[in-house]
Amino acid sequence: MPGGRLTPLDTTFLSLEDGTTAHMHIAGVCLFEGPAPAYSELIAAVERRLHLVPRYRQRLSFAPFGLNHPEWVDDPFFTLDYHVRLTALPRPGSEDQLRKLAGRILSQRLDRERPLWEMWLVERIEGDRWALISKTHHALVDGISGVDIATVLFDLERTPADQGTRPRPWHAEPWPSAAGSAVRAVADRVSSQAQAGRAAVELIRRPDDLRAAIANAAGAVLSSVRPGPPSIYNVHIGPHRRFTWVRSSLAEVKAIKNALGGTVNDVVLAAVTGALGRHMRRRGERVSGVELVAMVPVSVRAEIERGALGNRVSSYFAPLPVGVTDPVKRLRRVSGAMRGLKESGNAVGAEILTQLGGLAPATIIAQASRLVAGSRVFNLTITNVPGPQLPLYMAGRQLLDVFPMVPLAPDHALGIAIISYHGTLDFGLVGDYDAMADVEDLAGDLAESLEELAVAAGVHGGDAATSRRGRGRAAPTANGSGDGSRGNGRTRAAGGARRGAGRGAG
Repeated sequence: MPGGRLTPLDTTFLSLEDGTTAHMHIAGVCLFEGPAPAYSELIAAVERRLHLVPRYRQRLSFAPFGLNHPEWVDDPFFTLDYHVRLTALPRPGSEDQLRKLAGRILSQRLDRERPLWEMWLVERIEGDRWALISKTHHALVDGISGVDIATVLFDLERTPADQGTRPRPWHAEPWPSAAGSAVRAVADRVSSQAQAGRAAVELIRRPDDLRAAIANAAGAVLSSVRPGPPSIYNVHIGPHRRFTWVRSSLAEVKAIKNALGGTVNDVVLAAVTGALGRHMRRRGERVSGVELVAMVPVSVRAEIERGALGNRVSSYFAPLPVGVTDPVKRLRRVSGAMRGLKESGNAVGAEILTQLGGLAPATIIAQASRLVAGSRVFNLTITNVPGPQLPLYMAGRQLLDVFPMVPLAPDHALGIAIISYHGTLDFGLVGDYDAMADVEDLAGDLAESLEELAVAAGVHGGDAATSRRGRGRAAPTANGSGDGSRGNGRTRAAGGARRGAGRGAG
C-alpha cells in the first residue's frame, strides 16, 4: 500500500540532485561514550524501533510520465543489514580521522532504488568512544522532524524500556503496478486541483500560465532579497566533501545574547559572519562593504505536526556583513536585519509559494527548482536546529555530541548546520573537497569569532576562555567536566567553544 505522495518541496530536493555533484541528504556524526556495542546489538536496537518510522522501510515509486510527484511504497527487498553498516578507524582513532571518514561517507549519493537512509557504526575512536554517522535524504525529513525521529530511535534512559522484546513482524505490501500508479497519480492530481479551487484548475489547464504564476509568486517573495555577491563560496562543485566541526556551550551563547542583545540565532549568525570575514581576508578577498546572503531555513511545521515525515520548511535570506570587524556592531547589524525579516513575513510568503508549486506537474517543479538553485540568490546555507535538552542513549551508551550536516546546492561550496543538545551548541561545517580545502581553518576562525563575542560580552568560562593551539588537554566545560583524554586535535576555546577536542561522558 503506498505510504503517501511527496510534497512539492520534497520533490524539489530530489530534483536538485544532478547525479554528479549535489547530494540532497542531511546527515550527522553522533559521538557516544564507549565501549561500542556489537554490530548485532545495534541492529537489534534499531529493529525494535523501526515500526515507529515505517517510511524507513519504504522507497520511491515514480509516477509514469511525470504525471504527479513520486510516492512512498514498501521496499519488498528491504534488509536492515544494508542500511546499518560497520566500520572502524585505524589507530589512534582520532577525531581528525573521524572527520575524514565522515567526509568520504557523506560524498556518496543515496541509492534511490532503496529506502533513502544509511547509518554507519564507527568503532575504535580514542577516549573509549564510538560514533554513528547517519544519512537521510532531505525528501524524507526536514531538520525539525529529523530530530523528532532521532528521539524515536534513541532512548531517554540508559536501559531501554523495550530491551529484550522481539521486533514487530513486518511484511511488504505488494509493489504497485504501472497502470495502478498512473491511475492514482491522475486521481491525486484531480483531487489537489479540486481542493485548490476553480481558478487554480484553470491554471493547470494552461501550463504556460502556471509557470508565469509561479514566477510571479517567486518575484513577490524575493523582491526584497538582494542577490548574494560573487564569492569564493559560489563556484562549481564536485561530488566530494570535507566535513569538520566546532563545539560550543549553549549556556554561554545565551549569556552572550543576554549581555549584548538579540537571540541565540542572532549570536550564531554573527559568529559565522565574523568567521567568514576572517576566512575571506586570509584568501585575499575584499570584505569592506560586502554583505553575503545566507539562506536560513525556518520550520513552518505546526506543533501538532511535530514528528511527521516530510518537509514543512521555508527560508529567510539573511545579510551577513562580513566586513564589520567589531563583534558588537556585527551582532547588532545581524540582529536588526533578522528582526526586519521576521516582521516582513517573507518566510510565510515562501511557504505559500511552495504550496502553489503543488499545482504543477513534477516536471515543472524540477525545471523551476534547478533554475532557482542555479541562480545566486544566496551564498551559503546556515541552519540552526533545536535539539533535545536532555541526555539521550543508544544501546545503553550516552550520546555526547551531535555534529549536523546540511546538503550543498549546486554551485554552493559551503554549508553550516548547528544543533543544540543537552547544553551544547555544536556546529557542523561541510565544504566541497576542492573549493574548501581549508575548511579546517574556517572552523578555527569560527571558534575565534565565538571567543571574540564572549570577550565583548564579558562572558568567561575559566580556562575555556583562553584561545590556544596544539595537542593536549582541553579546557573544562561549563559543567566542570574535563576533556583530558577525550581530545587530540587543535583546541581553540571560545567561552566554551572548543575546536577538535572531545567531550567527557559527564
